[in-house]
Amino acid sequence: MMMTKGKRYLTGICATAGMGGFLFGFDTAVISGAVNFLRVQFRLSPALEGWIMSSALVGCVAGAAVAGLLSDRYGRRKVLFASALLFIMSALGCMVAGTPAVLVVARIVGGVGVGFAAMVAPMFIAELAPAKLRGRLVSIYQLAITLGILCSYLSNALLLQYAAAHIGAASGPVHYFLVAEVWRGMLGSNVLPALLFFLLLFLVPESPRWLVQQGRERVAYEVLRRINGEVQAAGELQEITMALSEEREGNFRQLLAPGLRTALVIGLALPFLSQLTGITTVMYYAPAIFEKAGFQSGSAMGSASVIGFFNMIFTFVAIWKIDAWGRKPMLIWGFAGLSVALLTIGLLFYGGGDQHFLLGAFIFYIAVFAATIGPGVWVIIAEIYPTRVRGRAMSIATLSLFLGSTFVTQTYPLLRESLGIGVAFVLYGLAMAPAIAFVGKLVPETKGRTLEDIERHWTVEEKNKNLN
Repeated sequence: MMMTKGKRYLTGICATAGMGGFLFGFDTAVISGAVNFLRVQFRLSPALEGWIMSSALVGCVAGAAVAGLLSDRYGRRKVLFASALLFIMSALGCMVAGTPAVLVVARIVGGVGVGFAAMVAPMFIAELAPAKLRGRLVSIYQLAITLGILCSYLSNALLLQYAAAHIGAASGPVHYFLVAEVWRGMLGSNVLPALLFFLLLFLVPESPRWLVQQGRERVAYEVLRRINGEVQAAGELQEITMALSEEREGNFRQLLAPGLRTALVIGLALPFLSQLTGITTVMYYAPAIFEKAGFQSGSAMGSASVIGFFNMIFTFVAIWKIDAWGRKPMLIWGFAGLSVALLTIGLLFYGGGDQHFLLGAFIFYIAVFAATIGPGVWVIIAEIYPTRVRGRAMSIATLSLFLGSTFVTQTYPLLRESLGIGVAFVLYGLAMAPAIAFVGKLVPETKGRTLEDIERHWTVEEKNKNLN
């Protein structure tokens, strides 16, 4: 009975932390329904359009850059609370924005919230989860991202339907936000899940590994006991304490130690390479991309919702199989499959292929990403660092992810206008070759290993290098 309650408790904690992923996904994709309205209302040039779309990612970079330091100093839970408040402020700011500048500021604020949540939530889940379930539970975070993306597409479609049905209604605040300038309702809808996230965080404990680091072993034991029972909690607490006692004081310089340099390179390169898949471009521009392919406006939004649906469904495949397949094979096959999908999409755009084939290629693309790269990258970067520097190290890794996302999002409108959509996707496809080589050469297999065991892997590697 204790284990049943413990699993239920753990699932609730992970689901709550995963709400940060839901807000990440919602905030990422909700702008996709508004971009065409914004382009007309504010007469956006391609460069300004790219800036509005990528401005949230600038906030993500800033948030990820400081989230590690803050989470190591003040705890994981407090940083998640801060992210929830920033999401609320951003949604309200976007809803009332009167100029592109105000909209950009509001999106940057939301981006900081995304940076906080994206860095802390998967790390928080990894620090709570048992080794045999860690891949599956961290993948809940990616599932939450995909659910947020799907919900943003569906809410955008519903708001468009509502606006079309009430176009001749009497004016007023509701008409202004939901009909006359429906994009305001789209961008403001994020406030509801953000409020829910904020309230649910009051039910979540602090990470036991962070608590031990702060000398609060008794509180850490109570958290572990509720999850794993008394006997296993005592053993896990002892292992955490021993691992921390062997670590030097955590700082960025420790990441440059011989045994951790490879982990640092993985944390810098792998997230960036994952963004060269063009996933942010697809999520931000899906309706606009489908309109370029000849779909009608409503049909384009519907096609984007189909993409969001398959994104969520195939994330369940990752949750089901990641602890069986292993991280490394999943990443290698994921990058290979994405290369095929991206090259196919590019050639279909370039050659004017059938709409149904194009939609099928996008579904294949999103299915591969959701089942492999999406969750796989988050799991790897949440696992490979020692506890004392995990927050700051994950901050670097998450920063790299958002820098890659910012680069792709900012350059896509320019590539679209100068070279065409087809060439842009072909370039994304070609970028997968070095990603496959990188994973094959450097990324270790971490399936089924405790965080402390993974930490000892780097120590052994350092000793071997010294002997050689």
